[in-house]
Amino acid sequence: MVSARIAGIGAALPPLYAQEQLWEDVFRWHFSRSRVAQRIFTASDVRHRHSATDPAEFKAVADWSTAERMTRFGEVAPPLGLEAVRNALHAADTDAEEIGLLAVATCTGYGTPGLDIELARMLPLPADARRLLIGHTGCHAALPALATAADYVAAHDRPAVLLCLELTSLHLQPATIDPGQMVSHALFADAAAAVVVRPGAARGLRVVDVDARTDTDRRRQMTWDITDLGFRMGLSPEVPDALAEQVGPLVKDLLGRHGLDVQDVAAWAVHPGGPRILDAIEEGLALDPSALATSRKVLAEHGNCSSATVLLVLQELGPQDGPVVALAFGPGLTLYAALLEPE
Repeated sequence: MVSARIAGIGAALPPLYAQEQLWEDVFRWHFSRSRVAQRIFTASDVRHRHSATDPAEFKAVADWSTAERMTRFGEVAPPLGLEAVRNALHAADTDAEEIGLLAVATCTGYGTPGLDIELARMLPLPADARRLLIGHTGCHAALPALATAADYVAAHDRPAVLLCLELTSLHLQPATIDPGQMVSHALFADAAAAVVVRPGAARGLRVVDVDARTDTDRRRQMTWDITDLGFRMGLSPEVPDALAEQVGPLVKDLLGRHGLDVQDVAAWAVHPGGPRILDAIEEGLALDPSALATSRKVLAEHGNCSSATVLLVLQELGPQDGPVVALAFGPGLTLYAALLEPE
């Protein structure tokens, strides 16, 4: 069978802002100088994050209708996505005309003709290229999308591109005393990240296997609700404990099918949903704290960019000499794991 490999990763990042400055200039007033909110921002471990929306607009954005937010997404997302895809194609030494599938994952903006169609026009892609839009899946979307792209590459012996693009800044919510909203506003950021998956003997990490575990009894612990004022994140403080309980069985099942154990993993690309999430994964897998240093670095430098973040972690990790496990989590409550191996 033809194998599928991640041959190149590219990113496109909007302007960078210091977390401390965002607090002082925007969120201190948004949350009415709440000491609870200030503690949450300080404890987020985010030092900088990207925003395609000028912070000077945040007060206005909080009152925008969902339609207004989608209009802005349609203006900002295509050029940002185009930059990320072109960077990935360059890294993979691949031409757009070779691509057989473009998969786009986003949970922050929709429209038809949408982002996937605009990218097919702008690159441009060949007329017979397939397009797949994976919407409203949440922070874990990159890994099921990667599995789909790898399956296509293996079946058709033709390269595929996956783009994860999130503009969470467009979903700033009206002021509230809800700590969950304070956590969301302290963590989330904007980014686009893309990977090129190639068949055969291409250089890069081979997509060996992808596995999932869904705890539907805890489905309300993480939500992403469509409202008249954009999309509203719901986060339960119980999420880290749920992930700590589920991640061990998921990873051990995935690795066990290939004769591996946790100790055999050379590097971990874990979605940095927040510092407590990373602590929970360390606990659930009994990892040394240094194992997730790259995920913590990405959280500090970029924030939580939803589905794009795990790809930013993979890019930051760089080449490895042994197996890599990527992990991401989202509503459902859903955990995804991918086993990748250099060859």
